[in-house]
Amino acid sequence: MWLELQIFGFRALWSPYYLLFVLGLALTYYLLTGPYRHKIGGRGYARPSGKQQFLFYVGMVLLYAVKGAPIDLLSHITLTAHMIQMAIYLLIFPILIIKGIPAWLWENIVYRPVIKPIVSFFSKPLIPLLLFNALFSFYHLPVIFDFAKSSQIAHSSFAIILLLAAFIVWWPMLTPLKEFDRMSPLGKIFYIFADSLLITPACVLLIFAGDPVYAAYTQGGAWMQALSLCVPTGVLQGLPGSISGPEFFSPMSIREDQQLGGIVMKLMQEITYGAVLLSVIAEWFSKENRGVDPIPANAYEEQ
Repeated sequence: MWLELQIFGFRALWSPYYLLFVLGLALTYYLLTGPYRHKIGGRGYARPSGKQQFLFYVGMVLLYAVKGAPIDLLSHITLTAHMIQMAIYLLIFPILIIKGIPAWLWENIVYRPVIKPIVSFFSKPLIPLLLFNALFSFYHLPVIFDFAKSSQIAHSSFAIILLLAAFIVWWPMLTPLKEFDRMSPLGKIFYIFADSLLITPACVLLIFAGDPVYAAYTQGGAWMQALSLCVPTGVLQGLPGSISGPEFFSPMSIREDQQLGGIVMKLMQEITYGAVLLSVIAEWFSKENRGVDPIPANAYEEQ
């Protein structure tokens, strides 16, 4: 498949402008948490830990990998690539950024007069659960999905809205700010299970649908329109007439690709949620153990 993708050119494959955008984000993080951290009033003025820096920069690498590298182009060719993109972009990337930004910088972002009431409202567990999963399922309805693939404005708008919803759904679970960490460990466990359950219908739609459901992968005109979101117009006009759909790039049928996409999304979601669940349980047991008074050294001698 890689050789076939070369026909789309360097710009479509590697999105140099998006790379500059991601590098700009990484540089901003470095400056705000490094040389200029004293100027923004970070409490304690501490640099992020090595782990925090690692998580943030890995997040930047993944952001470019799924929105700027060839996976982005592939997401317009196969639904499997789209679901890999969605899983990393909406499930993994927000976790890395939330955990990678130090608490004092989050305070400077969140504790703004306009922002804090909004964050407080969306920190109530039921609201982010319903919001994210409703938007995710809504986006993957065929009529909405095909519309999003037909316009750069619509495509970018949906991507930004879904990403904001993804941050909102992870915030009550992973927030470094105590004021917003309202759920008990048991509550977080139920939250993860509920999130896992609510995202399932969108995956089931793809896995068990009897026919391909998206025109963006089945109809030549809609497919070319979707490709135009990341491939320059001149390159598309120069493509051979024999390239009329995703079948040219994949040995799978469109229906098989659709089923695999649903399975991949569900598996990646379960793995991500499972990892977060294990970390919640580990933190819970750690707190319980710290709360147990140690046995005095002379306890047995007194008996």
